[in-house]
Formats: sequence, C-alpha cells, structure tokens
Amino acid sequence: MPQSPDPAFGLSTIGQIMVPVSDAERAAAFYRDQLGIRYLFGFPGMAFLDADGVRLYLASPENEDFQGRATLYFRVADIHEAAATLEARGVVFGDRPHKVHDDGVNELWMCFTKDPDGNNIGLMSEVPLAG
Repeated sequence: MPQSPDPAFGLSTIGQIMVPVSDAERAAAFYRDQLGIRYLFGFPGMAFLDADGVRLYLASPENEDFQGRATLYFRVADIHEAAATLEARGVVFGDRPHKVHDDGVNELWMCFTKDPDGNNIGLMSEVPLAG
C-alpha cells in the first residue's frame, strides 16, 4: 500500500540541466571558451560542464521528447561588467542589460543571448535599492 505523501517534501537542488544541441563539441567550445564555464568531460555527441555546482549536459537528444529550447539564467554580481566581458569574447546580446522588475527592495536586471543552437542564455542580477 502506498504511503501518504509527505507535505514537507519539495524538490530544491538541481543536479543537472540538459541543453539540446546539434553539435556537442561546438556547443562545448561556446560554453567553455566564450561563457567561461568549466568543462568537466565529454563523450562522442555529449559534453558536461560545471556551472558553479550545477552540471550542464550538452547533447543531441536521442528521443524527440527532449527536443526544444532551454533557457539558462546565470546569476552575476554586476550585469553590465559581465555583459561587457562576454561581448569582448564575441558573445552578442539581443538586448542591453535592463531592469525587468522592482519589488521595492531589489531591482532585477537581465539581458539575453543565444548559444549556437538557439538556446537562450540569460544574465540576471538582483541589485539592492539604496535605502
């Protein structure tokens, strides 16, 4: 007989994010060389990187249930400095860093680019309001 669900249970820690790509080696080069994410290891058709404790799994999906686009949001302390650093490495942003939300305590700033397969890469920065 199944046990009743634990109301306190909730998922919280992300162990790995799969990012669908058409060429894992090309994608790994972009994430490693242009975005500066630490490369862990690879196999034919797949690559793994460490985004500060969250593993990115770049692969051509074997099953069409895993096709689609990913959106990865990376926290940065200074979004203007981060965007300028990445632009110096050849990353092209579709928009400039801009405020998307103000809750009276923090402003949330974002800007976006794409990887070679069209997956969305967002930079996000929470900036405390002076007060």
